Amino acid sequence: MSDRVLAFPDSADTDQDGQPGLFAEKRMAVLEAVIFSAEEPPKLSQLALGLGVSEQAVKSDLESLMASYESEARGIELRAVGGRYRIYTKAEHHEAIRAFAKSTKPRLRLSMPALETLAVVAYRQPVTIPEIQAIRGKTSVGGVIHTLLRHKLVATAGRKKVIGRPMRYKTTDDFLIHFGLNNLSELPTLKEMEDLGRSALEDDGQIASEAEPPSGSSHSRKDPAG
Repeated sequence: MSDRVLAFPDSADTDQDGQPGLFAEKRMAVLEAVIFSAEEPPKLSQLALGLGVSEQAVKSDLESLMASYESEARGIELRAVGGRYRIYTKAEHHEAIRAFAKSTKPRLRLSMPALETLAVVAYRQPVTIPEIQAIRGKTSVGGVIHTLLRHKLVATAGRKKVIGRPMRYKTTDDFLIHFGLNNLSELPTLKEMEDLGRSALEDDGQIASEAEPPSGSSHSRKDPAG
């Protein structure tokens, strides 16, 4: 947590009806945001230090926050676990959450070979496989293109009018959505593209290795296709 403190007023701060006053409500909102975004559930002492108020004031705010989540109209709750505070979904909604999770596609994770190929397509489109191979210095990128096509990150863009008439490829709207772009003019630099790829690399869900999947192979959460 940063050394900078917010220095909110350290008082009970309630209005004439006994409800949280302006400053208390602001502290509660900040507490909610901090607890929600924290990588590790914070302790009371950490929250007090970060907000620049006493532990007693923070504890009072936390109790008010917990009470505000008790309504049936709220789907989450704030709980103290092991002396730390964390926001959880309510148990009665777990079945609905699981059902929703099953209905959505898992987040796509790109391997470095897939990202490099996708970057060439993005910056040189429309581009053919031989042109991609020449730029990347790889003997074959057909497997990677196949996977990118399957995940709708690239699409065919007609054939190039040269000997052999190789197919050309371009990026898709799904590509823009995946990288949070409004249009191709917002493409990051090649260096930023590489950084995005490194941050996206994960063994679980990694896609697009250099080899085609063996015929008849079963599907699993990992996608070694390429």
